[in-house]
Amino acid sequence: MNQTERYESAKEMYKSLGIDTDQVIQTLKNIPVSLHCWQGDDVKGFDQDGPLTGGIQTTGNYPGRARTPQELMDDMEMAMSLMPGKKKLNLHASYAIFEEGENTDRDQLEPKHFAKWVEFAKKHNMGIDFNPTFFSHEKVKDGQTLSSPDKETREFWIRHGKACIRISQYFAQETGVPCVMNIWTGDGFKDVPADRMGPRMRYKESIEEILSEPYDPELVKPCVESKVFGIGVESYTAGSAEFALSFAATHKGVLPLMDNGHYHPTEMVSDKIPALLCFFPEIALHVTRPVRWDSDHVVIFDDETKEIAKEIVRNNALDRVYIALDYFDASINRISAWAVGFRSFQKALLSALLTPAALLKELQDENRMTELMMMQEELKLYPLGDVWNEYCRQCGVESDQSWFEKVKIYEKDVLSQRK
Repeated sequence: MNQTERYESAKEMYKSLGIDTDQVIQTLKNIPVSLHCWQGDDVKGFDQDGPLTGGIQTTGNYPGRARTPQELMDDMEMAMSLMPGKKKLNLHASYAIFEEGENTDRDQLEPKHFAKWVEFAKKHNMGIDFNPTFFSHEKVKDGQTLSSPDKETREFWIRHGKACIRISQYFAQETGVPCVMNIWTGDGFKDVPADRMGPRMRYKESIEEILSEPYDPELVKPCVESKVFGIGVESYTAGSAEFALSFAATHKGVLPLMDNGHYHPTEMVSDKIPALLCFFPEIALHVTRPVRWDSDHVVIFDDETKEIAKEIVRNNALDRVYIALDYFDASINRISAWAVGFRSFQKALLSALLTPAALLKELQDENRMTELMMMQEELKLYPLGDVWNEYCRQCGVESDQSWFEKVKIYEKDVLSQRK
């Protein structure tokens, strides 16, 4: 059979389960997934030349890292040309673009420093998400920012957060798409602290001060993101899961953001999604692949990725969950890393949309657990790949591994020329 015949056959199989594959494809085309700029340059940014700090680390020295805003944009365009589906752009504040000779610190950032990113987003019909950058800066004092006992340090970072609120509103106004603004710090201690509550109270008050900056809640979606530990802060983080979730629950309009690399190894964010949806109108996700800890490996089509997508879809929460990717691997081709991760999550969403959730729920509610197990196992071999091929065809991208040939050509012609 040719591709069209294979799709028609798959369409009939899913139809027997009550699934309209044509409608599934149209739905998937309109689910925005935010693509992170920092995969392209190993989280270096453009506002400092120092090392990456704040409890995170990239490993590897694969050639071809983007060194300038234009190179990063070129690389993102190349990667996006290999991805089906709707994209958003996810930026960190450290990716501000300055005029030659300009020296603006993070607490003085303005919308104009991101105007070229807005042009880029408009060119590709994308919204923009944003992250204040509370790391890799000389004013991170003793590993702390918003939770620091030093008032001057806290005030600098509060000013930075407020500036980012203003920039986020600018993004939303310019693109016509709400901006998810995520507050995360790596504040913490390497060894056992004597005071656990004090830093968290300072952190709480600092975030509250940031959020006192006026903004339109329909345009700016502030989030708080937790982390269980990081390099150099192995024993304690101020922004623990309990802290972030409690802050979001007690501050109107603030979303909890869950990164599935920011929990203990046996915790599953897929299980947390429906729990939070019981209480929050909207939530946000950073999808990554934690191999042993928050290692930010490239997202693949693995079990937890599939379960995360299932929980969003089966709970009719596509309009309530803001989805973003967050990983960075400097040991492999960065264009391929972007493409593999994005394509993998698209496959997960497609798999979720092709799952007969109502039927499976009925089996569970009627305690037909034997039949439920059987159905869940049989569905694993349904022809997802044939629907994927049709989806990619309609999106104008390769559905099989042939897309990688373009990556190899780009590496030879562009990336290898960067010294």
